[in-house]
Amino acid sequence: MQVVEGTATVEDIEGFVAELGEIGEDHDCAVQAFDARYVVGRDHLERAVACADRARERGEAIANDHAVEILLYAAGRRQISRALEMGVAEGECPVAVVVHGMGESADEAGAAAAVADLLAPAETLDGYDAERVRDFFDVSDRELAATDAGLPALVGERVALLAVEK
Repeated sequence: MQVVEGTATVEDIEGFVAELGEIGEDHDCAVQAFDARYVVGRDHLERAVACADRARERGEAIANDHAVEILLYAAGRRQISRALEMGVAEGECPVAVVVHGMGESADEAGAAAAVADLLAPAETLDGYDAERVRDFFDVSDRELAATDAGLPALVGERVALLAVEK
């Protein structure tokens, strides 16, 4: 798995997503873009990819498309429409794009380079919006106070729990 960070200027969401899909197809990779303000770090994305891979290996995938499966796990939700809130929006958006090879012919490096060409370079993984994340993942003050694990750990728990909620 590779993560490409940057800023996207998206005029047409469907067109941008289609372009990412073409890159994925050309390089035998799942390519999924996230609004980086919802991503609490690289571990968040790594856990989502690992859970999505495990679900596919076991024949328990929620979605037909592997990139969408990764999105669902990252969002900790089974509903694609709700998970899409973590995706890119129109306008200028900080993004983190997961590029994950799906076979022996996968070319992650080539796919990552093609994705990078679509973005203005920027470090985005350490810039999550805590209030946005707490709202999206329904993390209350009480829950945060009950642990010293921190917000990234609580989000990671929600990612892992998606498989249990089936």
